[in-house]
Amino acid sequence: MSSYRQVRVLYSFPHRLGAGRICHTAWHQVAGLAAAGAQVTVHAASVQQALPHNVDVRPTLSRGRLRIPFRVVGKLRALAIHDYLVARRLEREAGEIDIVHTWPMAARETLRTAARLGIPTVLERPNAHTRFYYELVRRECEHLSVTLPRAHEHAFNAAVVSKEEEEYALSYRLLCPSEFVVNTFLQQGFPPEKLARHGYGYDENLYYPADSLRPQHSGLTMIFVGVCVPAKGLHYALEAWLRSVAHRDGTFLIAGRFLPAYADRLSSFLSHSSVKVLGHRDDVPVLMRSSDVLVLPSIGEGFGLVIADAMGSGTVPLVSDACTDICKHMKNALVHRVGDVEALTRHINMMHENLATRQTLRAGCLQTAPTLTWAAAGKRLLDTYRDVIAAGQAQSAPNPDPITRTASVRGR
Repeated sequence: MSSYRQVRVLYSFPHRLGAGRICHTAWHQVAGLAAAGAQVTVHAASVQQALPHNVDVRPTLSRGRLRIPFRVVGKLRALAIHDYLVARRLEREAGEIDIVHTWPMAARETLRTAARLGIPTVLERPNAHTRFYYELVRRECEHLSVTLPRAHEHAFNAAVVSKEEEEYALSYRLLCPSEFVVNTFLQQGFPPEKLARHGYGYDENLYYPADSLRPQHSGLTMIFVGVCVPAKGLHYALEAWLRSVAHRDGTFLIAGRFLPAYADRLSSFLSHSSVKVLGHRDDVPVLMRSSDVLVLPSIGEGFGLVIADAMGSGTVPLVSDACTDICKHMKNALVHRVGDVEALTRHINMMHENLATRQTLRAGCLQTAPTLTWAAAGKRLLDTYRDVIAAGQAQSAPNPDPITRTASVRGR
């Protein structure tokens, strides 16, 4: 890798870099790229957590400690302002940029400008094709008789779909962190060559294993971590848990905020004495280390960051087949089909009853974990950039003179 010329990246992120959820993901992505040797210039709305010294940070919606709150100007307008400013800056810096990395809902003008300047672009896809995902969630909510608030991020929004689909078309490549995401775009008719693979990671300084397995006689501890909404499939996990023998002397921890209507729908499950609803927690690494298994039965998942966290902690993932492809059934995880409560119940029972299998899967997690760090993800993303840049150069290369080309072919 050291023989490669340093890749110069313009990284556009329209939110508060280093805050929660995707802001956390983006921060680690940038830090991983810098550690891998990329020259990164970050244009972020604002920055909550300082980045490595070799990253050039240029805020768009803040100066010093002053930030323009999205609620003041409106979220969509703030995203558009960020996009406009990054596009104008790109005009001035075009000769110093090899690739542009953008995020959804704030990329249209930047992508157009980069295309005009001949600079390849990637658009981050942290989750499935948006229209596909909205429909997936709608069906699950109907199945549960749960109504999402109109402003909820999973509720259908025609303006979001329209803008994101325009961004899909304008981007040179869509960055997909899992095969699930890839497949949702293929199902919508996108050509395979439009889709570039990469992945996310976990922080090994926070998520690391306990010295040994918890004793079997203490009962199985299963944990769910994340927002508690229908798309995460928590209802399937609760049903499987209460069907299993593990619930008799075990504990199911739920760390995350509930959508109120969803909590009401699941109230009979949540009131069981073996289920502990913890709400949002800041001590997730500690909770992970003190748990035997993580459950994530999502109906759709962009990557499943908590799965990487769990593997780094030596906590065995029990996941649906819509989750990240880092899970290998009976190697480092137990995988069930989406909505298959019977299979998930069997998997919980197996973890409760068979300590040897749990030990084997835990060892598989710890063997996989070094390939899932954010540093490893940064190297993979940088390699993806190089592939995208090479493809862009090949596509833009002038066609050889047809007479010369014909003579060359005949002379072989």
